[in-house]
Amino acid sequence: MRFPLSVLFILILASCAQEPKYQPFKTVSVTPVYEDAVSIRAITFLDGRTLAFAGSGGKYGTVDVTTQKVRSNVQQYDSITPAFRAVGKTSNDFFMLSIESPALLYKTGDQGKMELVYKEEGAGVFYDCMAFWNDTEGIAVGDTVNGCLSIIITRDGGDTWTKIPCADLPEGMEGEGAFAASNSNIALAGNQAWIGTTAGRVYHSADKGTTWTVQQTSIVHEEETQGIYSMDFYDETTGFAIGGDYTKPESNKANKMITHDGGKSWSLVADGQEPNFKSCVQFVPNSDGKGIVALGFTGISYSGDGGESWKSLSDESFFTLRFLNDSVAFAAGSNRIAKLVFQ
Repeated sequence: MRFPLSVLFILILASCAQEPKYQPFKTVSVTPVYEDAVSIRAITFLDGRTLAFAGSGGKYGTVDVTTQKVRSNVQQYDSITPAFRAVGKTSNDFFMLSIESPALLYKTGDQGKMELVYKEEGAGVFYDCMAFWNDTEGIAVGDTVNGCLSIIITRDGGDTWTKIPCADLPEGMEGEGAFAASNSNIALAGNQAWIGTTAGRVYHSADKGTTWTVQQTSIVHEEETQGIYSMDFYDETTGFAIGGDYTKPESNKANKMITHDGGKSWSLVADGQEPNFKSCVQFVPNSDGKGIVALGFTGISYSGDGGESWKSLSDESFFTLRFLNDSVAFAAGSNRIAKLVFQ
């Protein structure tokens, strides 16, 4: 059936009108939704309505993002009160991982309470971050122990976890770890994984953690307080990493970098310009990799051009954030969780 040119033109215009076009942000509003005596560096959305968190003092819980109703609890292990800085989720379960020895990894239990599924003790044990590729396979990363980065993997939905032996990993550097600052040292896309470290190095796996390579980047890493604090990938090719030195938070030299080839190469970007030290970076959903938000205790910054240029949107202090959609995010920090609305 042939259409008149006028009808075809109208159909094309209608089709184009339906395609969402990313509009750069100009402002952000911050609305508190939860306040308590807890440091929160790890949050994740369980679904489109529920935000889960875990933090210091063994405290964990959920926030209903619609009603802002909060449910919280405290996890104890014998006489120990764990400090949680890593969380993850599958379609069925929520996971939280404490930092130092004994490192304790819990998952949602069948009896209405959290169930311990992994425990690791020893000198130097310190876990930093967790993420899941899918409902079956997940990964958690900790500092270097016995010559290599600590990486544990699950292949059964988080019921059991296995530590990768040093023989199967690149050689670690003395003191190398991954800052437990925002649960965002691990970035996953497709079958791939990238890990940013305190030594300014990026570990990469193309096969869900079976084999690994590592490369040194130009991000600042001379001191133990410097390195990559956070990473995010928009897709399997475009990624961004940020950090710096939390003891010199105003410095903006060599603290952010970008890749457009899946991490094969990294380039410093906006060097010597906004933003300064940040502990978390996330791509804005549906922004074609152009929208990026970075935050820390130094405030909230935004780029609408893929990291080339930035502007400060707020001085509000947070440690971590996750987007609910392409204009609403939730952020957590010292004693609070807040809703961020970008416009």
